[in-house]
Amino acid sequence: MKIFLDTADISTIKQWAHTGIIDGVTTNPTHLSKAGGDPKKIIKEICELLLHGSVSVEVTELDPDIVYAQAKAISVLADNITVKIPCHSRYFEVIKRLVDEDISLNITLIFTLTQGLAMCKLGVDYISPFMGRLDDIGSSGIKLVQDMANMRDTYSYNTELLAASIRSVDQLHEVILAGADIATVPVAVLEKAVSHPLTDKGIEKFLADWQALGIRKFP
Repeated sequence: MKIFLDTADISTIKQWAHTGIIDGVTTNPTHLSKAGGDPKKIIKEICELLLHGSVSVEVTELDPDIVYAQAKAISVLADNITVKIPCHSRYFEVIKRLVDEDISLNITLIFTLTQGLAMCKLGVDYISPFMGRLDDIGSSGIKLVQDMANMRDTYSYNTELLAASIRSVDQLHEVILAGADIATVPVAVLEKAVSHPLTDKGIEKFLADWQALGIRKFP
């Protein structure tokens, strides 16, 4: 399973890129706005930090023709860019054109199984169900992820399932078990998920016991 960082913060991405755990990054207009500065420069720097990973960059236009042109322009910023486009029927023809032109696409803001099926039929690289936002309105985000994984596998589509809008460690654990190919995770959630107080206590105990031996050099 792949793990993407859901952020546009360069220093954080740099820190995690060196661990070998991160397989990509998902940005959005909100992340880039928080990062400040020139979005184009930030995106290029992220792509350089993750040369072998996917970096999702979202369109910011609404008119389909302009979205098509913007998607093409975004795609050539770096070889490892994936263009994010919202799953709306007005963009379906645009998405098909871009797929036919071998532009890597991550279709975002997906909330129904049929939306996911439609994008698989178009042959996009990634579909992103927003599980946290579904939970916010009383629906089951993890059930949608599970249903999409089952649908994708049943009909042998090649589209990868990217679980998004993950708000907690419990949600991340559910995604790991649900058959998703990728989880895109906020930094705070990932930091919490890979830590445990018993790990810290165990390290302290082993160190104290070793120091009690009084050995200065080992081996």
